[in-house]
Amino acid sequence: MLEITPLHYSLLSAALFMIGVIGVLVRRNVIIIFMSIELILNAVNINLVALSDQLQDLAGQVFVVFVIAVAAAEAAVGLGIIIAFYRNKETVNIDEIQIMRW
Repeated sequence: MLEITPLHYSLLSAALFMIGVIGVLVRRNVIIIFMSIELILNAVNINLVALSDQLQDLAGQVFVVFVIAVAAAEAAVGLGIIIAFYRNKETVNIDEIQIMRW
């Protein structure tokens, strides 16, 4: 039977991180960019939990809780800004966002 090692988690995390970075750099839709940032944060969480388990230290899992809290706050504030921008300009294209005043 195949044993899942921290290397497997690191490879999964690297793949998710690269998908997130490519999504941030390539896409023009603000919602897709926020989803890509969430992928990046989840990739970091996977690494933190895997290394925390390997080192038998709970500090990594404590950091994961803080990262999840920051990600939730970022999502709430970011979506609020996106909704306000969409109501004003009727688009969520990143190229249309030049200035944040009405």
